[in-house]
Amino acid sequence: MKFSRTILGVVVAVIVAGLPGVSPVAANSKVSPIRLLNALPVSSEMGAGYSRELFRHWSDLDRDGCDTREEVLIEERVTGAVQGCRVINGTWFSSFDGVTTNNPTNFDIDHFVPLKEAWDSGAWRWNANTRERFANDLAYPRSLIAVTASSNRSKSDRDPTDWLPKRQKCEYAKSWVAVKFRWRLSVDTREKSALTQILRNCSGKIATPPLASIGIGSASTKPNDSAGSASTGKNDPRFATCGEAIAAGFGPYQRGKDPEYDWYIDRDSDGAVCE
Repeated sequence: MKFSRTILGVVVAVIVAGLPGVSPVAANSKVSPIRLLNALPVSSEMGAGYSRELFRHWSDLDRDGCDTREEVLIEERVTGAVQGCRVINGTWFSSFDGVTTNNPTNFDIDHFVPLKEAWDSGAWRWNANTRERFANDLAYPRSLIAVTASSNRSKSDRDPTDWLPKRQKCEYAKSWVAVKFRWRLSVDTREKSALTQILRNCSGKIATPPLASIGIGSASTKPNDSAGSASTGKNDPRFATCGEAIAAGFGPYQRGKDPEYDWYIDRDSDGAVCE
């Protein structure tokens, strides 16, 4: 359960294959959040090039006339009737700090994984369409949440190493890991250590997130970074399988040389994947 929202059933099963630490499983099957955490690549953060304008947010991607902020306020209302894109006589509950309001202007829509954190963790490789879909991800209930403006701004762009909500820290950590898994984002060593410490004291499994489709930008090579596909000159976005990576022109990757080696299964144990 994502704080005050109920996770919607995933209609189409997505096979999560070839990810380290996670056996092939169907999306929405139950898995330990620590297993999802261990499936994330560990990498230093980008640390440069971020601008909020790179992530077009509060769009109306489903073209129903309501933008993403309005959609989340409708979905997360505790009480109230919906008229068009507005909630009449509504109340909302902020799971970060336990505050209830009947004035939606007091609440922000929080990205569980902040936009800058996403950029630093791999979104710098993405094209504009993928960044917009990440910023408006209504398809996965753990991605966005309505919370008090004060708690959202206290969090800012910090990861769980430096900020946690006052309440429901376990659910927060689970959602953080799930969103990063869904979008194939990395964690740095301090972040992984902090999440591991939290999740060790948390009970319950979570549904394996469905993987989002990722589009790579036309100039996605990390500055001063020679890693990536020799054939494309771009960085691998971490496909679900080697077959997908090869089809997109990525690989091969060698053990001890390419960080992407650890993302895939070396089935013949020859020290190379995606050959």
